[in-house]
Amino acid sequence: MVTQRLTAEEKKWRAESDAYTLLQVTEIEMDKTRFNAAKKKVKEIIVKKEKELKAAKKVVNVEKKKPAVKRKPAVKRKPTAKRRIIRKTKK
Repeated sequence: MVTQRLTAEEKKWRAESDAYTLLQVTEIEMDKTRFNAAKKKVKEIIVKKEKELKAAKKVVNVEKKKPAVKRKPAVKRKPTAKRRIIRKTKK
């Protein structure tokens, strides 16, 4: 997070705003119905953000698929004497 130089007035305002935010958190946590509704909403927001992230990745081609590797056909070698012996012993 980038730290900004704040004036005394801005610091005072920020502290007051944060205090009210913390009070709201406490109120929400004490009310189970309100807290559970907020948790449900957070889950919905997460799903929405994940969809947005997936779409953004497609735009910048982050999810590039590897191209199919073209393999050359195997060259069939003539069996040498050594390979013939090995092949016979395996059977």
